Amino acid sequence: MDIQDFFINRAGRLRSGWRLALFVVAYLVIFLALRALLMLGAALWLPREALDRLLEGNWGWVIQSLLIFVPAALAGWGCGLALEDLPWRALGWMPHRGWARDLLLGLFFGAASLGVAVLCGAVFGGYRFAPPDASHLPAIAHTLAVSAVILMLGAAAEEMLFRGYPLQTMMRSWPVWAALIPTSVPFALVHLANPNVVPGFTFANTVLAGAWLAVAYWRTRSLWFPFGIHWGWNWTMGALLGSPISGITSLAPEPLLRFTDTGPSWIGGGAYGIEGGAACTLALALSTIFIWRTRLLSATEELRQFTDGENPNLPSAPLSNYLAPPPSRPPAE
Repeated sequence: MDIQDFFINRAGRLRSGWRLALFVVAYLVIFLALRALLMLGAALWLPREALDRLLEGNWGWVIQSLLIFVPAALAGWGCGLALEDLPWRALGWMPHRGWARDLLLGLFFGAASLGVAVLCGAVFGGYRFAPPDASHLPAIAHTLAVSAVILMLGAAAEEMLFRGYPLQTMMRSWPVWAALIPTSVPFALVHLANPNVVPGFTFANTVLAGAWLAVAYWRTRSLWFPFGIHWGWNWTMGALLGSPISGITSLAPEPLLRFTDTGPSWIGGGAYGIEGGAACTLALALSTIFIWRTRLLSATEELRQFTDGENPNLPSAPLSNYLAPPPSRPPAE
């Protein structure tokens, strides 16, 4: 392999691994710059105590999601355009034929898949759900509405970062089962910083969740479907059923039901919540297989073209024509 083959693939494009590396660098640069500007502006306009309260409350979750989504969107669009001549709509966030159906199906599949995990935990573990207290109904309504917005933004941010350009650029060169590894493993690693992590299960289940969402993207080539799954799963788990969301309880302080897990933690997840046990593992595996096989899902022809291979609108001349020096002109007579 010569030096050109090390960097350039047969389609005349920078190899997908290098494209992914450049995306990571671009994302970090934009993220750090945006974060620094935001913190500087907040420090100039807000007292320190007010800033701390802002970042520790619901607005902190909103800001965190935007700090992930915006750099991932800008870096993904920029890398797609500069490295692969792809338009913004290739990322799968633009409305397209069937996008609303994909979103609604995603919400349903996310909630239904969570229901399978709950059923397994109730039958084989110790899941218990207490009904709401009538005196808490205003607080419950507030939690249902606010958590819907916060979890929507969080799901959108994570899908843009992990199932956006990184997964998609790898899929243009690798089969989906291989392309999902470089995105599902980092997706799991960032969740290890959450509270109440369950050794082994947290990492394994989150890797499996990353694969589940990657397959959801692969079936539709649109981020609307995995976004809906992600949002529906988290909101059902936290706001409706009262389970910690990846170990976090502050996202839904007054859920509709009160969740307790009195069974073995390896089945139900213990303090980490439903996502920390074998009940979740089984539900994610079954849902992934169903999404892989169902005929309810399909992708538009345009979206398939963006990910079935390298960009089909490549220049017809080989790359060597562009790298070679221009021919010298014959001397003038």
